Amino acid sequence: QVQLVESGGGLVQAGGSLRLSCAASGRAFSSYAMGWFRQAPGKEREFVAAISWSGSSTSYADSVKGRFTISRDNAKNTVYLQMNSLKPEDTAVYYCAADQSLITPVQAMGRKYYWGKGTLVTVSS
Repeated sequence: QVQLVESGGGLVQAGGSLRLSCAASGRAFSSYAMGWFRQAPGKEREFVAAISWSGSSTSYADSVKGRFTISRDNAKNTVYLQMNSLKPEDTAVYYCAADQSLITPVQAMGRKYYWGKGTLVTVSS
């Protein structure tokens, strides 16, 4: 098993930036592919970004491509989500997820992940 704790959320103005972190503990972090998901009020959880075990492969939802960057530091058991040019529609609770299988945009939903408890990102207009 792996335990995940997100941090770095907060209130930011449109056009601003935030960096989310997800710290993992438990079994070998490098054996897990990692992803970020988000859930806005009244909406379903959606895929945001994913990164492979070594960090050599990344993927993004179209809505964040070019603005968000996912990365990981296996020595620190941490995955990051750098969010730039934030928009009010990015407002959501952001969740970190882990799975031993690769996470891809097409196959991201409906799977069983280890989840963190989430961190709230609010983007004001």
